[in-house]
Amino acid sequence: MILSSVAFALLLVLGVPIAFVILGASVVYFTLNPLMASIVAQRMASSMESFPLLAVPFFIFAGAAMARGGIARRLYALADSMVGHWYGGLAQVAVMNSLFMGAMSGSANADAAIDARTIAPIMRERGYSNGFASVISAASGAIAPIMPPSIGLIIYGLLTDTSIGQLFTAGVIPAGIITVALLLTVRFTAKRRGYEPERSHRLPMREIGTRAWQAAWALAMPVLLLVGLRGGWFTPTELGAIAALYALVVGLVIYRGFHWTETYALLRESALTTANVLFIVAGAGVLSMILALEQVPQKLIETLLSISDNKYVVLLIINVMLLFLGTLLEGLALMIILAPILLDVINSLGVDPVHFGIVLVFNTTIGSITPPVGTVLFTVCSITRCSIEEFTRESLPFLGALVAVLMLLTFVPPLVTFLPGLIY
Repeated sequence: MILSSVAFALLLVLGVPIAFVILGASVVYFTLNPLMASIVAQRMASSMESFPLLAVPFFIFAGAAMARGGIARRLYALADSMVGHWYGGLAQVAVMNSLFMGAMSGSANADAAIDARTIAPIMRERGYSNGFASVISAASGAIAPIMPPSIGLIIYGLLTDTSIGQLFTAGVIPAGIITVALLLTVRFTAKRRGYEPERSHRLPMREIGTRAWQAAWALAMPVLLLVGLRGGWFTPTELGAIAALYALVVGLVIYRGFHWTETYALLRESALTTANVLFIVAGAGVLSMILALEQVPQKLIETLLSISDNKYVVLLIINVMLLFLGTLLEGLALMIILAPILLDVINSLGVDPVHFGIVLVFNTTIGSITPPVGTVLFTVCSITRCSIEEFTRESLPFLGALVAVLMLLTFVPPLVTFLPGLIY
């Protein structure tokens, strides 16, 4: 196990993609026992033998189709009508737009990349610093993994055998709280720096209603997800297929955001993203078996409970640990590795797995925005050409706001569990 840990750290330092880091460390472990070496390939294959896992490529395709299909422009117009008259109007629009787009993409990387390509250049033209525009794109992307159809919540549900429908429902209120926290942070920062509103007055409700109607097909997506799951009309996998078909029809026929000849490029983009996600899942399946053989979950439970048997103290320790690890590891991989282990810990303390799922996914999302290896950070900075130093400096107030929300969700469970309890 020591050699495997050394290999893991060495590959990570060398900048090897996280899926190969996980797999490389696992291979080193099994080379010490040649009789078990064949288990690597078998375990990778068996970890993919999950019918609900089919939901992942379907939702990834749905998000890509929504992003290309003229949805972004209509949602941007709606967000502008609602908050464009506030201080830092364009930044406020970016945050509100991420709330809407999060219900389409389910991915912080996808949402942040859309903002970095579309809104960040306009912000720079209007006098916002490149660092501020980049941070807004990245921080607002933190909303997407909490909103249905979050890829992170689907993976967590599969790993821990937790209801995906309840996880989707549980994410609605936290997503709203994150949005409010970011809007307030933008307001205070923009007022101090003199970033003016987009306009001096609020638009009339009639105009807001018109823009909402124009975006109605896009706004119907999260409603379709929640009602379909709660009504028992679809399983998560079937709902993924319905969502993919819905997004394709809306983008191709109703909004006409892309031509049918672009469908191949859309499928290719979705396939590459899906392959990246599922390869990490396959590699983590091998690593999770190693952790089980070494009895890591049992040792972790003993260690944490030796510190305290108060669930809130243990949750605080877990949060701090995850925030630190999130600065070094890709969020999805971190969640796949640790979720099954930490589930045993939280079950022993009587913590609701739905509550913990939202906290875990949000925590790892915050890690994706922080240096030195935040994936969302690098995605945005590669698009906006922002330096890591400037991004880090500008991100401090927003990271503070996100961590404050994380603590709020951790220590006030009803904010997460109220809606699932009410509906289910």
